[in-house]
Amino acid sequence: MSRVGKNPIDVPEGVDVKLQGNFLTVKGPKGELKWNFREEMKVSLKDKVITVER
Repeated sequence: MSRVGKNPIDVPEGVDVKLQGNFLTVKGPKGELKWNFREEMKVSLKDKVITVER
């Protein structure tokens, strides 16, 4: 993974993030995003910060 891909993602105010296994749902004022990560990827959500690892 590139160095950019290793950076944690801060979730801004007004954005709701739900993580169920490897399925991520992000809802905010500009719309909604649903993404299913591959099984090889480890996704975690802690204190409004998303991290993705291989």
